[in-house]
Amino acid sequence: MADKIATRQAYGETLVKLGAENENLVVLDADLSGSTKTGMFKKAYPDRFFNMGISEQDMYGTAAGLAASGKVVCASTFAMFASGRAFEIIRNSIGYPHLNVKVCATHAGITVGPDGASHQTFEDLALMRTIPGMTVINPSDAVSAAKLLEQAVAMQGPCYLRFGRAAVPVTYKEDDTLQIGKGNQIREGGDVTIMATGILVNEALIAAEELAAKGVEARIIDMHTIKPLDEEIVIKAAKETGAIVTAEEHSVIGGLGEAVAGVTARNFPVKMAMVGQQDTFGESGEPDELMEKYGMKADSIVKAVMRLLK
Repeated sequence: MADKIATRQAYGETLVKLGAENENLVVLDADLSGSTKTGMFKKAYPDRFFNMGISEQDMYGTAAGLAASGKVVCASTFAMFASGRAFEIIRNSIGYPHLNVKVCATHAGITVGPDGASHQTFEDLALMRTIPGMTVINPSDAVSAAKLLEQAVAMQGPCYLRFGRAAVPVTYKEDDTLQIGKGNQIREGGDVTIMATGILVNEALIAAEELAAKGVEARIIDMHTIKPLDEEIVIKAAKETGAIVTAEEHSVIGGLGEAVAGVTARNFPVKMAMVGQQDTFGESGEPDELMEKYGMKADSIVKAVMRLLK
């Protein structure tokens, strides 16, 4: 069985590595450094870490000021508070002037688990996609989280990076290549394409094995960058398989599914199904149980594929 590591853990460890390489890197947190794992950076580089308290809007305003003075800033809190409470500050103070701030949001999606509906964020990718010039990244495991964070810190301009609370299987190898803005095809298949993002990439791989037992060969693509979306890989999949199922730990409204549907509608319309949060709030519970109840496990992907092919 593959090792399980939370993407937030990889985020914290990678920050320490990047801090040694880039003295210009500054990290901010909204009094959650133990949970977001920025506490690792604080311990290594206390002079470049600032705890802004429970004051998310102030934190992102401060991040904008630091970036305007030439710093590269990673500013962290839970996804609910980053995308929700601080949206206007991120839009106007970071997005509009196109500043070099990386909004590193943890504890996204249903797998926040016991924290309940108030903390389970299904809207963040949709909100961040709407900000002009904002790069939106959703890693699937610890390896992709580290590689994509390194690239995000190296690039100029605002980024939204989404990390999870729960430990998830590591599917990539250290020498695998990932690039912001390019989808990764990780399994061949000609009957249907499953485009997944975040932790549902692993569920898509499980689903592909179950589908193979039914005689259905599924192509699996990790869409780790929601914006800019890799339109070329979407159009190629649409033409070659004729059917696409998207899978995301996010609302089906405004997330990966609708982003992919927009590309196919403009270029090569095909049959589609969308696996994700179906316009509902969540509830408290264990992550796996919640994923099962709200239709974000491999069996839900299999059912969506079989319905689509029929």
